[in-house]
Amino acid sequence: MAVSKTRSVEEMMSLYGAGQRIFAENRPQEIVEKAPLMPGDVQWHLIGHLQTNKVRSILPLVKCIHSVDSERLWEKINEEAEKMNLVADALLQIKIAQEETKFGWDFNELTNLLLSNRHADWKNVNITGVMGMATLTEDEQSVRKEMRQLKFYFDLLKKDYFRNESFSVISMGMSGDYQIALEEGSTMIRIGTMLFE
Repeated sequence: MAVSKTRSVEEMMSLYGAGQRIFAENRPQEIVEKAPLMPGDVQWHLIGHLQTNKVRSILPLVKCIHSVDSERLWEKINEEAEKMNLVADALLQIKIAQEETKFGWDFNELTNLLLSNRHADWKNVNITGVMGMATLTEDEQSVRKEMRQLKFYFDLLKKDYFRNESFSVISMGMSGDYQIALEEGSTMIRIGTMLFE
């Protein structure tokens, strides 16, 4: 997917003209502002942190929310999607990086929620996979180890909790580390810098 945060509609239309249809934004507000200005067949993905008070504004616009990182947010997306009579695709963001600034579930907290089965009633959210962001570092071995960890988490979740076919996405990798991500099992990469240069 093309990460179009901070990019103008003109820049995005240039990529659109070359065949790009999937665009990702970090901030809900950018999707709200850009979506009406872009063609209707663009598929929008939210990859940044999502606050519960912004859920309602983006739900009708996005194909997938990549950043479900708490029980409260998951429940809120379900609540708003139910009101709108839609099912929202979403990824569970799991914290794999060493950086404190990165968001995401602690894997034990996530499995505790899944074991409790509280999520079973949230039928208006379709969890289609996982998302993770590796530490921003030049140390390729560290990045590889973190990405391998996310693939391991995905496999565990698939085996124990999400046995449906739609649970198939491993979203990891950006312009600087996408090759490692692909080697470690990524099915969806977020490319910004390389596409807009």
